[in-house]
Amino acid sequence: MSSALQRQTADAIAITSLLLLFSSQNSYLPNASETASYEQVARGAMNPQSRSTSYSSTLAPRAVRRPSVNSRLSFAVSNAERGENSNGQGIAAQHQIEEEIAKIKRYEDFTTIDWVQDAAREQQRRKSRRKRTAGLYDTGRFDWKQRILESYEAAQGWIVVTIIGAAIGLNAAFLNIITEWLSDIKLGYCKTGFYLNENFCCWGEDNGCADWHRWTGFEPVNYFIYIIFAICFSFTAATLVKSYAPYAAGSGISEIKCIIAGFVMKGFLGFWTLLIKSIALPLAIGSGLSVGKEGPSVHYAVCTGNVISRMFTKYRRNASKTREILSACAAAGVAVAFGSPIGGVLFSLEEMSSYFPLKTMWRSYFCALVATAVLAAMNPFRTGQLVMFQVRYDRTWHFFEVVFYIIIGIFGGLYGAFVMKWNLRVQAFRKKYLSNYAILEATLLAAATAIVCYPNAFLRIEMTESMEILFLECEGAEDYHGLCEADHRLRNVVSLLLATVIRIFFVIISYGCKVPAGIFVPSMAIGASFGRTVGIVVQALHEANPGSVFFSTCQPDVPCITPGTYAFLGAAAALSGIMHITVSVVVIMFELTGALTYILPTMIVVGVTKAVSELFGKGGIADRMIWFSGFPYLDNKEDHNFGVPVSHAMITDVVSIPSTGLTLKAVERLLSKDSYQGFPIVDDENNKILIGYIGRTELCYAIERAKKERTLSPLAKCTFAPRTNIEPIPAIYAPAAPSTSTPYAEQEPDYSTSTQTTVDFSPYIDLTPLSVHPKLPLETVMELFRKIGPRVVLIEHRGRLMGLVTVKDCLKYQFKAEAAEHGEREREMLGLEEEGQERVWEVMRGVAGWVSDKVSGWSGGRIRLRDSWEGQRGGDRNGGILEGTEMELDEGAG
Repeated sequence: MSSALQRQTADAIAITSLLLLFSSQNSYLPNASETASYEQVARGAMNPQSRSTSYSSTLAPRAVRRPSVNSRLSFAVSNAERGENSNGQGIAAQHQIEEEIAKIKRYEDFTTIDWVQDAAREQQRRKSRRKRTAGLYDTGRFDWKQRILESYEAAQGWIVVTIIGAAIGLNAAFLNIITEWLSDIKLGYCKTGFYLNENFCCWGEDNGCADWHRWTGFEPVNYFIYIIFAICFSFTAATLVKSYAPYAAGSGISEIKCIIAGFVMKGFLGFWTLLIKSIALPLAIGSGLSVGKEGPSVHYAVCTGNVISRMFTKYRRNASKTREILSACAAAGVAVAFGSPIGGVLFSLEEMSSYFPLKTMWRSYFCALVATAVLAAMNPFRTGQLVMFQVRYDRTWHFFEVVFYIIIGIFGGLYGAFVMKWNLRVQAFRKKYLSNYAILEATLLAAATAIVCYPNAFLRIEMTESMEILFLECEGAEDYHGLCEADHRLRNVVSLLLATVIRIFFVIISYGCKVPAGIFVPSMAIGASFGRTVGIVVQALHEANPGSVFFSTCQPDVPCITPGTYAFLGAAAALSGIMHITVSVVVIMFELTGALTYILPTMIVVGVTKAVSELFGKGGIADRMIWFSGFPYLDNKEDHNFGVPVSHAMITDVVSIPSTGLTLKAVERLLSKDSYQGFPIVDDENNKILIGYIGRTELCYAIERAKKERTLSPLAKCTFAPRTNIEPIPAIYAPAAPSTSTPYAEQEPDYSTSTQTTVDFSPYIDLTPLSVHPKLPLETVMELFRKIGPRVVLIEHRGRLMGLVTVKDCLKYQFKAEAAEHGEREREMLGLEEEGQERVWEVMRGVAGWVSDKVSGWSGGRIRLRDSWEGQRGGDRNGGILEGTEMELDEGAG
């Protein structure tokens, strides 16, 4: 054999190996079981009598109808054919095929990304680019244009991060301005400019001015106007969300954690979600609902990053690269929400990202820096502050105050546990009974909040403004509602305690309603009101007993107690208690105050809060919502010790494909069942020797491509066996008789004259699927899912396929084990909860019936509210397993 032919043969072997290694994706997952319903699995484990599982969408998004799988496959095949004909090179056509398959997979909603295959594809892309660059060097064609392209390729990530950071900063500035105006317009208007809020209207004044005018001089009318504005704002926000972007509801942090971990939710980070979230968020905050904008700011920041990064091919085709951008955007969202760029990076590291390499940290820091710099340049509050409740302290603290700091920390831990427990129960009630009344629920919540909160001076104003007042020192600052006057202490203590209790109640029932809603600021406001109460009490104790030994470290001529610092520490405790985060809270609070002296008190408070929170379970509200929604997410905050091998959790009844002997009709019949996302390839059904793995998408694409080329008999034999000789492999067909031909890169098979009846799918097989021994501990397999990120792990023993395991199977076993441990008590509690929910629903129906009858009587029968709701019941969606077809069945969310 000549040297030239030897080189060609070696090239063909290398190309074939790469194609076999990188062309397919590990994806054996039942469509209807990608996202296990945690609640149902637990119930099923606790109730052995029930064997059935209800499958339904947890989120129930109404989305624009997408193209069918067949139409996408046909379009992809046509593109691949055009690539073949234009190039005339097999290698180029194969790259085109890989790109088209990746494009199809981006439409597979409610599935998970295989990070192993994604990383392999990125490595292949880099290797091809290096080869191309080396070829240009060898031929002397690497000119200045190529150098510019190479520089652009290297700097593209930083360019994208800069654009995204600037867009996030601009959006945050405009939302801050609009939110403040909507919050103030409920109370009055500015005579000099209707578009000005109270701060801008009374610039330089501490206690209002003549230019800011209440709506009327009669307080009951102002009360009524306040309620009307709240109802209108909430109704508009809920209508926009339901009509155009259902994914814009809520905080979004739980879903983003899953998306960054690899879960696919089409439309959740889309343009319409970004637009509606940006419009409805100020309306929801302005309505007075006990929800915040800091959580949703992470969602719209990540939406911004996703929309902009999709404009660049590098990120549009690679999910792992997009994940780096999304992590950076989450950091920027927290940075603009709290004016804390470093705290935002730590929040992304501590709470959002399951994978956070050094490169991602630098890009997160840079994105947060750009976003914060743009927000500072916009200066939305015209005070130089990035957030309204930013404050500076110039006094120190005393060691005797540690006792009261511990009390505040205990409150933060108890608050977080209490709110998470009851909010999840409210969420379950909302999901079961109120899913058809999303707009009505949000409107009534806003009306009830306005009616109850208006009489209280600390609940009437917007929560960030309330925190600004509570954080301030008394000397040289505005005295709101006599907060610094000794004569009004008892009244203010009662008012602050009432504000704390009422706000907790409304946070529990409001968080999760179908408007953009966060829980950061409401929790901080609750902690601030409680902390200020403690500070006022401590200040009164000191003034009553100035000579006590307990206060002996206080200097005589300097104020000893600063109640504002207690409010500040209470806000930190409540935020840490509800989110179960520590380091990022300390840094955020430090950046808010700039006071180095209060880092130690903040650490003490957050540490106590964390210790108390851990007594009631691990994971904050975002982790509990992931559990409630049934997303396939393995939390790295929990350490499991099941003490069993993976064989206890694996699926043993596996549908596999033999390497030879299967007809095309049988393969199509297998695909028509629409039950699996991939199939292990075995030598034959008897010995079960594992050969490889083929994904459902790759197999559908290969069949569609084969049919495009020529008419195939349903009895055509399909082969999945990889070739062991050095003969080049055609793209689709395998000749029935051996033939000698030039390497694959030099010659294409002639389909027009081919008479073969064998269809070769071997180029689409993954010959190196991740496989483990059946005796490997289950905890180790769960670590593989967390750290490596495969969609499926095959179980083999001495080369024979024994089963497979997915993330969902690990979670199912986890919940069964937990149910077995707490079995009887959990079943009793579950039954009591369901009975209580049913009673509450009957009471609500009775009240609604009474109101509708009264309205009907007053209107002479012309208005019949009962007809609009009687006989309907919200979804009753007991199942939380997402089937992957919801976006096609429902209308709405792009």
